[in-house]
Amino acid sequence: MTRVAIVTGGTRGIGEAIALALRDKGYKVAAGYGGDDERAQEFTAATGIPAWKWNVGDHDSCRDAIGKIEKELGPADVLVNNAGITRDATMHKMTYTDWAEVIETNLSSCFNMSSPVFGGMRSRGFGRIVNIGSVNGQAGQYGQVNYAAAKSAIHGFTKALAQEGAGKGVTVNAIAPGYIDTDMVRKVPAHVLDKIVARIPVGRLGQGHEIARGVAFLVADDAGFITGSTLSINGGQHMY
Repeated sequence: MTRVAIVTGGTRGIGEAIALALRDKGYKVAAGYGGDDERAQEFTAATGIPAWKWNVGDHDSCRDAIGKIEKELGPADVLVNNAGITRDATMHKMTYTDWAEVIETNLSSCFNMSSPVFGGMRSRGFGRIVNIGSVNGQAGQYGQVNYAAAKSAIHGFTKALAQEGAGKGVTVNAIAPGYIDTDMVRKVPAHVLDKIVARIPVGRLGQGHEIARGVAFLVADDAGFITGSTLSINGGQHMY
């Protein structure tokens, strides 16, 4: 039986690595994206993975997109809530728009995407949801009250939803990546990034495939006894 997996933010960065890892394990993968049509077209041409465009911060847009994906590929067995943005600023400079856009894209998206697929997963007796949090949601980060709040809330969302799915064969887990070598991290000024890497015990940035490996582990058919957990993949930067 071929499982169907939906990966939001799936055409670049960590999401691209996740989509590729799941494709290589035999899943039928749908990659979601929000804005860069050219990048999405390049991704599909290079990987053969279809890309769908929708706004993960809008509930109706998510429901419509999932309906189209399931009509074409089949019911969703796996959902990876990976889409995320940053709008960094210290509190006295942060606008409400900076706050709201990050909360909608990074946190509300988890509800918007999980709600339409969760009932079907329960009724079929199988489902895997993985939410991508962040080390900065665990430890906090200067200039990121919006991002840290959204990512921290993802961990609570994960634990609560896991309890609802546990008796029906649906697991819900989270991964908290550290600093990964992606376009988003490369935008950090070099002198700041050097200081960040200096605080990572393994002495380097992580790679997207290292996060993808964790996702593949959590969504496997034989991972049904793991739910409500957060897997930290951060090079030892934050341990607790």
